[in-house]
Amino acid sequence: MEASPIIALVTGASRGVGRAISLELARQGAHIVALARTQGALEELDDEIRALGGQATLVPCDVTDFDALDRLGAALFERWGKLDVFVGNAGVLGPLSPLAHVDVKDWNRVVAVNVTANWRLIRSLDPLLRASGAGRVLFVTSGAAHKAKPFWGPYAISKAALDAMARTYAAEVKDDGVTVMIANPGPLRTRMRAQAMPGEDPMTLPAPEDFAKKCLPLLAPEWRETGRLYDFPTDRLMDFRPPA
Repeated sequence: MEASPIIALVTGASRGVGRAISLELARQGAHIVALARTQGALEELDDEIRALGGQATLVPCDVTDFDALDRLGAALFERWGKLDVFVGNAGVLGPLSPLAHVDVKDWNRVVAVNVTANWRLIRSLDPLLRASGAGRVLFVTSGAAHKAKPFWGPYAISKAALDAMARTYAAEVKDDGVTVMIANPGPLRTRMRAQAMPGEDPMTLPAPEDFAKKCLPLLAPEWRETGRLYDFPTDRLMDFRPPA
C-alpha cells in the first residue's frame, strides 16, 4: 500500500516566507495546500512545485474570509482526513503610526489577519492535526512583539497576541501528538520589510529561503519540542519566561 503523503497547509504561500517554506516542504515530498490572495502568484508557485516533482492544491482566499476557512477544514477532511503540517505565515504590517492616530479600519484589519485568522484556522484544523498522529504547527511571529517600539503598535500588539495564542494551543494539545512552535525570522529580504524600512538595502539581509531551511526541522514528524520560540537571527530555541 502506498504511504499517505504529508499534507501541509501554508498561508501567505505565494511569496516571501510562505513561498520559501512551501518549496522546502515540497522538496521533502509534502503535498502543499497553498493559501494566498493572489491567483497568479499561486499558479507560479504551483509551477515551481511541479518542477520539483511535487504537487499542490491552490486555495485563492483572503484569510479574513472566515467562512472560507471553515470550509477549508471540511474540504481537507473530506479529501485526506488529516493535516500533518500547518504554517500560519500570512500577516500584514499595518500602519506605522502613534496608537492614538491609528484608523479603526486599519486596526481591525491587522488584528483580523495576524490574530483572528489564525484562531479561526486552529478552530477549523484542530481535529485534522490531531488525526495526523504527528501534527506540526508553526506560527511566524516578529521580534516587534516584545520590543514595544513607538509607532509599531498594531503590528507588535497583534504578534504578541499571536504568540500567546500559539503557546496556549501548544499547552492544550501537548499530549495529543501535536507540536506548536513559533518562529521569529528577524529582518529578511521581503516585501513587508521593504515597506517598513524603505531606505534599507535588501541585499544586506538574509533571504526568506535561508529562514525556511531552518524552519524545516520544526515541521518534521520527529520534532518533539512545543510551545517554544525559534529565533532565526540568533539560531536559538528560546522559552517564553519572564526575567528573573
